[in-house]
Amino acid sequence: MFTVGITGIEGAKHIKGRDFSLLIEKAKSLPPLPEAPGQKIMTGFHHTAILGLADKIVSLVKSGKIKHFFLIGGCDGAKPGRNYYTEFAEKVPKDCIILTLACGKYRFNKLDFGDIEGIPRLIDIGQCNDAYSAVRVAVALAKAFNCGVNNLPLSFILSWFEQKAVAILLTLFHLGIKGIRLGPTLPAFITPNVLKVLQETFDIKPIKTPEEDLKSILG
Repeated sequence: MFTVGITGIEGAKHIKGRDFSLLIEKAKSLPPLPEAPGQKIMTGFHHTAILGLADKIVSLVKSGKIKHFFLIGGCDGAKPGRNYYTEFAEKVPKDCIILTLACGKYRFNKLDFGDIEGIPRLIDIGQCNDAYSAVRVAVALAKAFNCGVNNLPLSFILSWFEQKAVAILLTLFHLGIKGIRLGPTLPAFITPNVLKVLQETFDIKPIKTPEEDLKSILG
C-alpha cells in the first residue's frame, strides 16, 4: 500500500515529492495478472479514428448499406426503467450503426452487434468526457453530406442522471441539436413551462418504449 499527497495510512509507504519510483519498482516486481475470462470489448473510437474511416462510412450510407446512426448513451443508475437502453440497442436494425459513450453504454456494450463491411455496428467513443468526440463526428458527417447535423440520419437517445450531464445537454442545445430523446426521467429542474419551451425550441422528447421510439424515428 502506498499513499501520496495529504493522505496517510499507518504502515504504508508514503510517496514524497511526487517521486513514484518506489511504486513503479514494486509494480514491475509483481507477477502478471492472470488473464481474465470473458470476451474482449473494442473501444477507443476517438473522433480522429472514426474520421479516418469517413470516406468509407459516407460511401456505405450513400449505397444504402448504412441506413441510420443512433447515439445511445449517457449516465447510468439503479432506478428501474434503464433496461430501455439495452432493449433499444438490441432492437436497432442491422443496417444501422450505434454510437455510444459514458457509463450508459455498460447496459449493452458487451453484446455482439457485428459489423457492416468492416465498420463495427457498435462504436464506443468513450466516457462522458468524450462527448466532444461525438460532437466532432456529427459535425464532420454533416460537412461530408453538405447538410446540418439535424438533417443527418442520426438520432440521440440519451440516458439522464444529473451533475455534468447538464453541461453536455446544454452544449447540445447550444449547437442547435433537435429531437433528442431523454429518459428514463427528465431532469429534475425541468418544470412544465421549461419543458414546453424545450419542446417548442428543440423538440426534446421523453422516451416511450423502444418499439414506439424506433418506429417513430425510422418511419
